[in-house]
Amino acid sequence: MRAKGKTRRLMSLGLCGAALAAALAAPAAHATPGERHRPPHGPVRTPTATGTDARFRGLAAVNSRTAWLAGTKGTVLRTADGGRHWRDVSPPGADVAELEFRDIEAFDARRAVVLAIGEGEASRVLRTDDGGATWTESFRNSDARAFYDCLTFFDSRHGLAMSDPVDGRFRILSTTDGGRSWRVLPDKGMPAAQDGEAGFAASGQCLVSSGPRDVWLATGGAATARVLHSGDRGLTWKAAESTVPAGDPARGVFGLAFRDRTHGIAVGGDYRPDQQSPLASAVTDNGGRSWRQSAAAPAAYRSGVAWLPHSRSAAVAVGPAGTDLSTDGGRTWRTVDTGSYDTVDCTADGSCWAAGEQGRAARLSGL
Repeated sequence: MRAKGKTRRLMSLGLCGAALAAALAAPAAHATPGERHRPPHGPVRTPTATGTDARFRGLAAVNSRTAWLAGTKGTVLRTADGGRHWRDVSPPGADVAELEFRDIEAFDARRAVVLAIGEGEASRVLRTDDGGATWTESFRNSDARAFYDCLTFFDSRHGLAMSDPVDGRFRILSTTDGGRSWRVLPDKGMPAAQDGEAGFAASGQCLVSSGPRDVWLATGGAATARVLHSGDRGLTWKAAESTVPAGDPARGVFGLAFRDRTHGIAVGGDYRPDQQSPLASAVTDNGGRSWRQSAAAPAAYRSGVAWLPHSRSAAVAVGPAGTDLSTDGGRTWRTVDTGSYDTVDCTADGSCWAAGEQGRAARLSGL
């Protein structure tokens, strides 16, 4: 997210009841690889040791065995054995080691697209087709006014990436070949941005999609935190005010999750650890045309959110101060853990993964 001052621009922000708490409680760096734990009332948890202190805000969970992480110092990791071992598949190059990877989208164990954030040429997109053995840079931002935050894919070919406003409107990149090439979409269908409005590159969830054409964009930093929706893969957009408090460069909607094209959850708050984050979640049941404040929001700022597999009502939200569980579609939340995670992702085969600071990564299976 672009903001006043370098610190803000590249900010370092900072599943079921007891089973989720046990799955996410212990730092991965202190876990024994391959050790298995069964919580008292839940599925098996396998701790994962990543072997790095990078902060991972980018997470792409493919299934119970395969996941990708993207983080600071140009770091990309991949596991193909459920997190027992993580392989460093970071793109090579001294300049790449300076990049801030904040989002990654993976199609399988071999194909992934990763986004680096920052002003000007710091914003880049790279793709691999061989599990990270080699990478190809497919986009490098040449406009000093642009700052890319998040990307999403509708399928293995069609995807979008979003930048903070340029000339008063959010800028959207589009790909139709799986991220091998990109073009800037016309902005005539994009509503005008508010003064100070931008996206937060906190969890790779400020731009999310559901189905073949629907996509949502989360904002903050302005007078009102909004969620923009497009039903035509980013050509035209409509904006709706969320109930998440804004009015400050550090506040707004940080993460979105849609169960389908109708039901969605927004989480956020104020990322500063010394600030309260009341009312920092909202729900929609009409595709984002309107949002309702959660009756009982998470206890603190949350940056990532995901629907639990094969559930129409259960969801998990994570942040540096803890993890919350909802069993009623995001209307009420309860804290189940106080460990630090920035992002969370769940898969169709019943696995949920989370990642965050100090190389933390965790997996919960058997939901």
